[in-house]
Amino acid sequence: MRSNKDISSNLDRRTVLAASLGTLALGKFAHCVNAQLSVLDVKTISPTPNIYCGWPTLILRRNGQLMLVWSGGRESHVCPFGRVDMMRSDDQGETWTWPRTILDGASDDRDAGALETDQGTLIVTTFTSLAYESIYKDQIARQKRGDKNAWPEDQLARWSAVHNRMSDNERDSELGQWAIRSTDEGRTWSNRIPTIVNSPHGPIQLSDGRLLYPGKELWTTQKRIGASVSTDDGQSWQWLAEIPTRDGDKATDYHELHGVECQSGKLVVHIRNHNPKNNRETLQTESTDGGETWTVPHSIGIWGLPSHLLRLKDGRLLMSYGHRRDPLGIQVRISDDEGTTWSDSLPIWDQGTSGDLGYPSTVELDDGSLVSVWYEKMKSSPKAVLRQARWRV
Repeated sequence: MRSNKDISSNLDRRTVLAASLGTLALGKFAHCVNAQLSVLDVKTISPTPNIYCGWPTLILRRNGQLMLVWSGGRESHVCPFGRVDMMRSDDQGETWTWPRTILDGASDDRDAGALETDQGTLIVTTFTSLAYESIYKDQIARQKRGDKNAWPEDQLARWSAVHNRMSDNERDSELGQWAIRSTDEGRTWSNRIPTIVNSPHGPIQLSDGRLLYPGKELWTTQKRIGASVSTDDGQSWQWLAEIPTRDGDKATDYHELHGVECQSGKLVVHIRNHNPKNNRETLQTESTDGGETWTVPHSIGIWGLPSHLLRLKDGRLLMSYGHRRDPLGIQVRISDDEGTTWSDSLPIWDQGTSGDLGYPSTVELDDGSLVSVWYEKMKSSPKAVLRQARWRV
């Protein structure tokens, strides 16, 4: 079996060129952006191969430090053991500190987002889930009837021990969308703060100082898609505005939003779409009044999800997303017109062996190079691991 280093070396210093895109597959969505992408290296950075790691977010702090958060402590994609873990790098991703758990609630904590505010406050987001219950109850039933496909007793005992820490009512009351804050460089963290909405990579800060959180209400009957806002550095959150639904779509089939503020002040938000029209594509909505109103979501002709948005130093927008069909991996695209059009796909990793991968986030370093981190279930690892690429465009 090839090592991770061997697998990664096929992409090292590889150059991918996308040119004259107007004649390529994107058709009317394409824009003639000549984008040359050079991948410097790809590697596994999580030090715990026997623990499933999922849905990370990478941020670049003002002091130059990289900070990474994710859902750790897991047995699998869906399980009751999720917690929020964090590690840091002071050498641009060459090495990472040992992971530290910063939140471990009584239920499954999933999808960790992160932000450093202008005041230096660190904000980490997550949500609690009971999605594991159907799997657990099925295994209880299998054991009772002596099904040969039932789990080993020790595995069922682990799940039972976690599940039975709370009553049914207590488990339901734990459901929510949360943020925790640190005002001392991440040494200590606040209690959980309800954020109204959730999305994998968390909120962004706008040029007027507000924190904007495009996302979805997860545990309400409405399950609205929209944005909450904080005007007190993340200490409290209020509902701001709903994003309208496209004709024929259900808002319940919109998921996992992320946003960016353009140089002009326009806001661009991407939405993971599971409606029949443009199924599994990224939809886009915009606001030109600070998030008070939003355009009806529209297709940008890109299959892949969910999207993480970044404004580069030169003003261009970068979207990073997982591609869960051939070629399995991580792709990026660039817009030089504030999201009106997007380039063709530029793969930073195209040798995936499982659809259990994605949720990349990207930062731009001071020297103009970029670092992306995602999670991936690989043939060489028993559980999903955290992967990192360094690259230039």
